[in-house]
Amino acid sequence: MLKRDYEDQVCSIARTLEVVGDRWTLLIIRDVVLGHSRFDEFLDSLGIASNVLTDRLNRLVAEGVLERILYNKRPERFEYRLTKKGRELGPVLIALMQWGDRHVSDKPPRIARRRSDQSPVSVRLVAKDGSALAPGELELVPGPGARPPQPSKRKRAAPTRS
Repeated sequence: MLKRDYEDQVCSIARTLEVVGDRWTLLIIRDVVLGHSRFDEFLDSLGIASNVLTDRLNRLVAEGVLERILYNKRPERFEYRLTKKGRELGPVLIALMQWGDRHVSDKPPRIARRRSDQSPVSVRLVAKDGSALAPGELELVPGPGARPPQPSKRKRAAPTRS
């Protein structure tokens, strides 16, 4: 089994993968976005083993992505709803879906659109001023949490002389 942590990585992508980086977790979040909220609904929708589902739901609750809400006292039954933290994953899911629509699906199984006028929406990167970034305009630079540059551990080949 793969490790769930990336302790040697100073990277927000690695930290995020520790929370949502397996297929069942993302599919559970997708199902909550689609309106499923109960354990049996997830079992039916996903075809997941109940022990795996329990583990993923507990982890998502512990991480603050989902909240667990009692809806029946006897027997105890819970619903799962996205927290604010969980709802912030929406654009990530839409970006993954639209990438899949372009590269791995013959026809898109779902369309993302605005409720008010049913116009299609897409995920785009925008600058602080609201303008869309063109391909090639994005750069990633060290931020305040980055490690200082370390000398390379690789041995460099000695220069050759002709």
